[in-house]
Amino acid sequence: MSIAAQGIVAAKAEDAFKSFKQLDSTGKTTKLNAFSPTMGRPAAAISREVTLEAKLVPNGEVMKSGLTWRVFSPIPGPDGKLPLVATAEGGKADFHLSPGDYFVNVAFGRAGITKKLNVPADGAAPRETLVLDAGGIVLKGVAGKDQRIPDKQLTFSVYSSDVRDDGERGLIMANVAPNTIIRLNAGKYHVVSEYGDINSVVRADIQVEAGKLTEATLTHRAAQVTLKLVSQKGGEAIADTAWSVLTAGGDVVSESVSAFTTMVLTEGDYTAIARNKDKIFQKEFSIKAGKNVDVEVMMRDQHQTAGAPAPGATAPEIDAD
Repeated sequence: MSIAAQGIVAAKAEDAFKSFKQLDSTGKTTKLNAFSPTMGRPAAAISREVTLEAKLVPNGEVMKSGLTWRVFSPIPGPDGKLPLVATAEGGKADFHLSPGDYFVNVAFGRAGITKKLNVPADGAAPRETLVLDAGGIVLKGVAGKDQRIPDKQLTFSVYSSDVRDDGERGLIMANVAPNTIIRLNAGKYHVVSEYGDINSVVRADIQVEAGKLTEATLTHRAAQVTLKLVSQKGGEAIADTAWSVLTAGGDVVSESVSAFTTMVLTEGDYTAIARNKDKIFQKEFSIKAGKNVDVEVMMRDQHQTAGAPAPGATAPEIDAD
């Protein structure tokens, strides 16, 4: 099945994520006591208060919500992984940590950064600011010039811009709904949009800028079509009809059984074949981008019976209205 590879991207940047929905939480989170790597002494007796905060860009404001903090011990556990010492969610975070070294990770959606942290035994309590260098995108789609696509028929997947040795890209997020804010580290990403579930697929490379929310609209050269088998124009759809839809090249793109069938197809020429009670009818039709259409396949008094005609018999007629 061929894949449409045309994408039109309209980008609109909004500084500092002004449209981001903020969580209903205070900037400070509950203080958490950490596991102490020092043996033989109570952790509470030697723990120091550590304040962690994050910014999208170096000169930006301290973020007040939407963050997930994780503090790890630098010594791998028996499973080879770094033990998780403490976590917090929200904005600025305060931890009680025993003196020593740690790794701190802060995540904002799919954006994140990890930094080494040293907690001294004496002196000023550490206060660390991590810069995420992150932004975000909001993805939308239209069909044709400006035909709005229902949200339930449209999905997006976000991939790394780099192509691996096997020719594939690393998947970052799949099945993202339209108008979803996707938080990412600054950089270029490869976006794939699917309209329907047959052959309308478009791709685009989108740049995410730190501290900005970019709106991108991908254009599908496709439309929705509804097929009905009827005995007369405008008549009721005939039940228990088996449908096949073929491209102009003869490739089958859809098969179903129902009185009528609805699907999304990329623009081009197609043939609809309807089978009902051992009789076959067909009709050619065209799809134009953004122009949804109903196609009626007409039944005639004389039908084509499935299977080859008997020797010497005249081939039955096929309805091509």
